[in-house]
Order: sequence, then structure tokens, then C-alpha cells
Amino acid sequence: MKTLLLAAGIGKRLGNASANMPKCLLKFAGKTLLQRHLDNLTHFNVDEIIIIAGYRSDLVEQEITGAGAESHIRIVQNPDYRKGSIISMLLGLQALAKESDFILMDADVLYDYRILERLLITRHQNCFLLDRKFEEGEEPVKLCVRNGQLIEFRKKIDNNLKFDYQGESVGFFRFNNAIADKLIQSANAYLARGEDTQPYEECIRDLLLMDPDRFGFEDITGLEWIEIDFPEDINRASTKILPKILQLNK
Repeated sequence: MKTLLLAAGIGKRLGNASANMPKCLLKFAGKTLLQRHLDNLTHFNVDEIIIIAGYRSDLVEQEITGAGAESHIRIVQNPDYRKGSIISMLLGLQALAKESDFILMDADVLYDYRILERLLITRHQNCFLLDRKFEEGEEPVKLCVRNGQLIEFRKKIDNNLKFDYQGESVGFFRFNNAIADKLIQSANAYLARGEDTQPYEECIRDLLLMDPDRFGFEDITGLEWIEIDFPEDINRASTKILPKILQLNK
């Protein structure tokens, strides 16, 4: 099992709270998000990791060297990190040896390691993670389910769409090599149309809507996680989410 870890973005919505560092290098209880990713992946013997870096990638490289993880981590540079994350996903996929399933992960997430485990043991070859407990609004990337099947994946949902329930996407996915090829084709099509500022989720959404039977999901409601986008997320991660995760690990 291989992992693509998307860590190229600037994180400008954090403002001064990021101290001008990549979001994956924010520390919680003395440990960076990146180190926590590596610890969780190593725990499950996932030791082939591609990190797509961009903004201040030198600091990401220093973190990996400091962790002694150079032997099983490859860094792919995204020089266009100021544009959409679709470019980061494409560069990672192009670097991937596509002979097996892989995990695609946003690097700016603090999470209970059991969330990763659900992707590793799922029966679905192509799998989303869905959390039914989330705050309504335009920020969460939502997954909509009807008759047990995913029918939508986007921040803004059409008011006329009929579904049984919805949840927030964690930003972690498992895909097989066939989907990797299709994602590359989709990303290249976006770039050819000049849509290089699009988020990578749009490519995944296109494939889901085209052939929903190929995709499944795991409901991880009740497991703790948070995506770090705003200064208030840092505070909530430190005071609410991390204590629960640390309690689990005792």
C-alpha cells in the first residue's frame, strides 16, 4: 500500500497563526501534523510515502530528515503550489507506481489513527470516509448518500438533490490503480481547459458521478478528527480533539 500526502499549500486562511510554516508542520503537544501522519502510517506498516510539497518545502524536507524517514519517503515538488490542489494530486499520481491500491490524504488533518485503519481494512477498492456529525455550512466538503450509495461529493449541494443523509468528507481516500489512471486523465483535462485553480476533489467527483457503483464509503462518525484551515481550528485541535486522541492512546 502506498500513500500520497498532499502538503503543498500555503494555508493563507490561517494568517499569522501558521508562523509562515506549511500547515503540516504545525505542532500539537510538541509533535507536527506530518510526524503524526508518519507515526500512524508506520503503525500500520505503510512505508511507501510520496509527499507533494510546495510552499517552504525546505522545512518539510528538514522535518523528514529529523525524523530519520528519508529511506521510505519521496518528496515531489509542486512549483505551482499557489494554484489549485489539482496540480498537486496530478504530480503525486504521476510519481506513483500504479500497480497497487493507494491512499490519498490531505496533510492538514489531525485524527484518531483508527480513521486510517478503516481505509486499510475496508472491503471497498475505492473508498471515501464520511462523518455524519459535522457543522452545516459552505466550508465542509459533503458526501450525500441515497439508498446506501454515494451520489454527490462537493461543498455546495444542489438544493433540489434528494438524498437520505449526508456527511463530511475527511479528506482521506483509498483508490485502486484503475482509478489512478482515470484521475490522471481527468486532471489533465482540467489543466487543458485552463482550470488549474480547481481543487482536486472535482476530479474525484467527476468519476463518482460517472460511475457511482465503483465507489463505496466507510462511516467514521464518532471518531475524532479536524482539518486545520482557520486559526480557530488550531485552538479546537489543541483543546478538544487532541486530548481525546491522546486518551485513546493511553
